[in-house]
Amino acid sequence: MESAKDAALVRPGFRERVEAVMREHWREPVIVLRLGDPDLRFAVPGRRPDGTVEGSRPVLRAFGNVVRGIAAAVGYVAYLASAAGSGGGKAEREAQVTGPADAQVLEPLDRLRRAKGPWLVCSPTSVALVETGPTYGDPADAPEPRVLWEARGAGAPEVSFRKRTLTWPDGSRFKFPLQGRTEERHLRQFHEYPDVVHWPV
Repeated sequence: MESAKDAALVRPGFRERVEAVMREHWREPVIVLRLGDPDLRFAVPGRRPDGTVEGSRPVLRAFGNVVRGIAAAVGYVAYLASAAGSGGGKAEREAQVTGPADAQVLEPLDRLRRAKGPWLVCSPTSVALVETGPTYGDPADAPEPRVLWEARGAGAPEVSFRKRTLTWPDGSRFKFPLQGRTEERHLRQFHEYPDVVHWPV
């Protein structure tokens, strides 16, 4: 069931286009993974949990606070009802983006949050975030893959496929979500525990 859903969300052809573009761009083997929708939670000083900058848009923020307050009250009542029936549960989602104020992770993640079809591309020396637009249509009608952000050599974050993390030199970290089991299976072709990577030829 999940495979059918994944196939509907990510049509064949999108990954191959991203692979071809980035292999040509970097002249290296690449691993390309469709990221889950970027509804991320931040734990970075100066950022709200949704990643927006603290202190920005005061009028909209005041209105948003009222709306969020009402939504939170309704959600809390629903949570209490479900927790009572299920024996409890976690109220707080784990942060996927962590780091100090002005963390190196922020620039790429600010770009990622606006993406409609985000891909993580890794090579032996480089990391990139690539946008293809929505991936449920015909790839022949989609725009060319567009590099949102890239880093090469010493400036690239450390990739751990086992932990699903990108870690920058300043310690900031992005715990990247994959788009379902199809991506998990794709990654298993190249990754061997604990962190051995077999780059495609």
